Amino acid sequence: MKTISIIYHSGSGHTTQMAKAVAQGAASVKEIKVNLLAIEGSQIINGRWQDEIVMEQLNSSDAIIFGSPTYMGSVSAQFKAFTDATSAIYFSRQWQDKLAAGFTVSGSPSGDKMNALMTMFILASQQGMIWVGLGETPLNDNGINRLGGYIGAMGQAMQESVDVAPNDEDKLTGEALGRRVAEMARRFYQ
Repeated sequence: MKTISIIYHSGSGHTTQMAKAVAQGAASVKEIKVNLLAIEGSQIINGRWQDEIVMEQLNSSDAIIFGSPTYMGSVSAQFKAFTDATSAIYFSRQWQDKLAAGFTVSGSPSGDKMNALMTMFILASQQGMIWVGLGETPLNDNGINRLGGYIGAMGQAMQESVDVAPNDEDKLTGEALGRRVAEMARRFYQ
């Protein structure tokens, strides 16, 4: 059994909807256990993210999928506080050779989502992780990757209810990312 942990922050619930879609995609692959881990404000103490239980779950995972809303062209402050807290992992190399991927949601079709995904990619690269891109073109009939992201899954949501946005196509994109990471974990860790 391989374990995939999805760690994400969601300000208004839209990124939570994408996280659930990613988890559903990963869980659809046999012999995959999924941990859905939300970054909460209560975990940030004096400006530093702290949660030893969550960190241990991440350390024991085979793959980690990062998720954040895109705020002002980058990841949220709460997600950034989490990434800063991984510096001890950097020195111990506990995430070396784990698979990694990412997803984000913002209000406009672009919304500088690429910068948020690049922030996650750089974190993974600094940790020595192996990045898994989306692997889907927008040239299909089901709406997967309608926003044209390749480095990770992208969703769009403004102020709509979480029942409306991200839309079904964006959730399918999240599922595709989760499924791809799970399939890669099974192949990579045979």
